[in-house]
Parts: sequence; structure tokens; C-alpha cells
Amino acid sequence: MAEYIPAETQKISLPVGSVVEVENLTKQFGDQVAVDRISFSVPRGSIFGFIGPSGCGKTTTVRLLTGIYKPTSGQAIVLDRSPDKFTRAERENIGYMPQNFVLYPELSVWENLNFAASIYGLGLKRKNRLNRLLEFVELQEHKRKLVRNISGGMMRRLTLAATLVHEPDLLFLDEPTAGIDPVLRRKFWDYFETLREAGGTLFITTQYVSEAAYCDLVGVMNKGRLLMVDTPDGLRARALGGEVIDLRTVGPIDYLVLNEMEQLPFVLGQIKRVDTNEIRVLVETAETALPALVDWCTSRNVPIESVQVYLPPFDDVFVTLIERFNHHESDR
Repeated sequence: MAEYIPAETQKISLPVGSVVEVENLTKQFGDQVAVDRISFSVPRGSIFGFIGPSGCGKTTTVRLLTGIYKPTSGQAIVLDRSPDKFTRAERENIGYMPQNFVLYPELSVWENLNFAASIYGLGLKRKNRLNRLLEFVELQEHKRKLVRNISGGMMRRLTLAATLVHEPDLLFLDEPTAGIDPVLRRKFWDYFETLREAGGTLFITTQYVSEAAYCDLVGVMNKGRLLMVDTPDGLRARALGGEVIDLRTVGPIDYLVLNEMEQLPFVLGQIKRVDTNEIRVLVETAETALPALVDWCTSRNVPIESVQVYLPPFDDVFVTLIERFNHHESDR
């Protein structure tokens, strides 16, 4: 196992427009390396998604960025400061939603939310804001219930409301949609996008790989390693080796036509046949390749029924990227 030195003391600064900058950040518990030399930046006013399987280091990274853990080596700068040196004012500008429920089961939903508001110094005229938050997380009709008597999903919703109560500029949300039904999950993401449009920055971990589509940038974690950071479209291109066009013709596609099509300069590799009338064509850039492909089919009298860019589900993209990483690791 690699030897890890104590946390470095040299100062790093945030690039213009970033609120988080991480360099070679590592966290080791005994012989177990939970986070292994990861580096990335989070632009201001963005949603940064952190995806990966359970136990891959997502929560540990969030705890490092919020100052709960100190790094074994490497460094993180959040809002121009090392997280372990946050002032009270800086902490009040950050919202942190942990995976586990940390509020009070013997208090009611309303009392918990009101308590969270008090911690952050919200004034006495906060009733309307608390009610709006409870309506947003669909707990308004349950606000007098003791938290010990509500479901786990309701507890997640209450935790999110408590995280948002002081309107922080930077949010760390660890699995915010876990255990939430799909309709409410979509509602949450709509609200996250509203916060981003208002200038907020969100760092969101999730095991729901499909949620990558809602993010501006996505970091893919596996076994404590950060495999890549890219846009959702960039992740698809990495997984597929380019972009993909689905072409369906009126009649069966002759193999001679396929052979000739594969020689086109914008076609990458072998064309995949979906069925007798449909093919899947890998290209470098669909925006330019699609009209060129249509023109070519027209010139060869190949009647087209439909043509469109194929967007694979992010579950497939994620599995491909992880399998490729594991295969690379086994070959080392």
C-alpha cells in the first residue's frame, strides 16, 4: 500500500469563478484508503454531481469538504478557506445535508425545523418561510407529528428543509433523494435548478445515476478514486467513444450499403445493426455528422424513415465507465 504523508501545508487558492478547489485530497482510516488523491474544482453557480456505488468515498469527500474530517494528505479550499478553519459566519453560508438523520425524534416536525432556524439566527418573523419549506417537502399536514412517528422518507424531506432554512449560498447534499418517490425527486431537482439559477452552488452525491442528467458537471467515483469529471454529454461520449446516431430506413438495409457507409470519414468503427431496418452509427460529432449522413443516404437512394441522436441511459454509461476502470485495474 502506498505511504501517505501528513496533510500538506502549502496554500492553494481558488481559480476565478470556483467555490471549491481540491488537490490530491486523501483520507485514510488505518489501513483503509477511503479517498485516494482526488482533484477537482466546483464552479460557482453550478450543480456538481458526485456519483458512484455505495462505499466508494462520496460521503467521506463531503465530510472533508465540510470540515468534519481532516485530510490525511492533500488539501481542499472551500469559500477561500480550509474547511477545518471555517469561521462561524462561513459555516452559516453553507448548508450540509448528511445521509443519516441528525434531528430530534422526540420533537415535532415543526419544532425541529424551528430549532434549525434558531441555530442559524433567523429572526422571529420566520413562520412564513418555515411553512413554505414544509409545503415544498410536502410535510405541511404532518408538522405537528413527532419525528419518531414519521417514515424514513419523511425524515429525509425534513432534513432537506432544515438544510435550506437559512438560504445558504453553498449546499452539500449527501444522497438528498434517497428513499424519495420519483415525483417528489423530480420536484427536488427542479428546486435545485432554481437555486442554481439564483446563483447558488450545489454539491450533490447520489446513487441514482440517472440524476447525472440534471448536473452541470459530474464526478464519477469508484473505490475511493475519482475516475473523471465531465459534463453529462461528455460522460456519454467517453463511454461510447463518440456520439451515436440511430438511422431507420423504409426497407431492409443491405450489407453492401453498410460496408460503404462505414468508409465515410465521419463514421467511427463498425456500424451496429439494431434490426433489419435500423442501424446505430458511431460518429465524432452528431451535430455535423447527422446532416452529412442524411445527404449521403439521399444520394444513394436509401429511403429514411427516421434519424435521431441516440442518448444512452446514464445507468448504461456509468456501468460502461466502471467496467472499463475495473478492467484497466485488473490489467495493471
